[in-house]
Amino acid sequence: MNEIVSDLRAEQDALDEIVSAIETAAWSTPTPAEGWDVQDQVGHLCFFDERATEAVLDPDAFTAQVMRVAADAGSYMAGHLASTRALSPGDLLSRWRSARGELLTALGALDASTRLPWYGPSMSARSFATARLMETWAHTQDVTDALGCSREPTDRLRHIAFLGVKTMGWSFTVNGLDLPAETVRVDLTGPSGDRWVWNKEVESNIVSGDVEDFCLVVTQRRNVADTSLDVTGDVAREWMTFAQAFAGPPGGGRPAGLFS
Repeated sequence: MNEIVSDLRAEQDALDEIVSAIETAAWSTPTPAEGWDVQDQVGHLCFFDERATEAVLDPDAFTAQVMRVAADAGSYMAGHLASTRALSPGDLLSRWRSARGELLTALGALDASTRLPWYGPSMSARSFATARLMETWAHTQDVTDALGCSREPTDRLRHIAFLGVKTMGWSFTVNGLDLPAETVRVDLTGPSGDRWVWNKEVESNIVSGDVEDFCLVVTQRRNVADTSLDVTGDVAREWMTFAQAFAGPPGGGRPAGLFS
C-alpha cells in the first residue's frame, strides 16, 4: 500500500500545483467534459474522495448510500457537485486538501488485500487506491486541456494502464455486450523507457504503443483515432472504442479529431 498511496498523493499534488497557480476567473474555464468547468473537476474529485474515505471507514454506511441512489444514479451524478459549486475556489481547494488527506491516511492503514465497496464491484484496497489515482490523473487531464497547459508523463501511468487492462471485461459488460472469448495483449512503453506487457501469450489481438496514449483512451480522455496506438484484431479494435477504466454508466468518451 505504501507505493500506491505515495503515487496517489503525487498525482493529487500535481493537480494542486496547477490549480493553485491560476487566477480565480480561470476556475470557470470550460473543460472538455460538457457542462463542467475547472472548479467542477476539482469538486468532483473532492466529493468522491470524501465518499472513498467513507467506504474505507464505514463500508456498511457507504453501501447503504449506494443502494439508495442506485435507482436514480443520473440525478445523483447531476447533483453531486451542488455543494462544491457553492464554494469559492479557495474554499474548495481547502476542502479538497482536507478530503484527500483523510483518504490517504485511511488507505495507508489498510492491508492491500482488504475488500472495499464502491459504485461498481468491490475492490481490494490496492485496486481501490489505484482507481482514485486513475480518477485524479484523468480529471487533471481535463484541467490541463481546458487551461492549455501540459504536464510531464511519469511512470505512475503504469498503475492506470494496469487498471485499464484489468477492466476490459467491465468495459464490455457496462456497454451491454458479451465478453469476447479472446483477450488482448497490451504492450506499452513508459516515459522512462520501461516496457510493460500484459497477456503476452496473445497473438491475434494486440494494443501497443505509448503508455500515456493508452491511459488517455481507457479513461476516455482521447479517442483512439487521435493517438499513436497500434491496434490490431477485431476484439482489440472494438474494446478501444469504448474502453472504460472507471465505474458508473458507459462514458461518452471524446469525439475523434477533438485533439488532433
